[in-house]
Amino acid sequence: QVQLVESGGGLVQPGGSLRLDCAASGVTLDDYAIGWFRQAPGKEREGIVCISKNDRETYYADSVKDRFTISRDITKNTFYLQMNSLKPEDTAVYYCAADATMYRSSWYLCRTNYDMDYWGKGTLVTVSS
Repeated sequence: QVQLVESGGGLVQPGGSLRLDCAASGVTLDDYAIGWFRQAPGKEREGIVCISKNDRETYYADSVKDRFTISRDITKNTFYLQMNSLKPEDTAVYYCAADATMYRSSWYLCRTNYDMDYWGKGTLVTVSS
């Protein structure tokens, strides 16, 4: 059984940093496309950063570019989202996702309503003073 479990969410002040972890079990992530998505209250889900299969390319949404960084540790079967310079508008439930199917561009994974194979249950990030 495949599971993705997010951790690291919480309350942070504007300008602060958080790191979200996504730990995978039942699957080896090294050949999977991966991504982070978020959904703010009353808004649609947004793909904020995605990496295509074989790490061919990475897409960052303009809203997080130069502030957020995705990475993965194959040895730990975990990937991460480092979030810096957080803003109140970053408040949302953050979801990690992974996909094993045929190659799709990182832009496609993040910007369309493509349903990746596996999803975590989400972790809440609240940016507030």
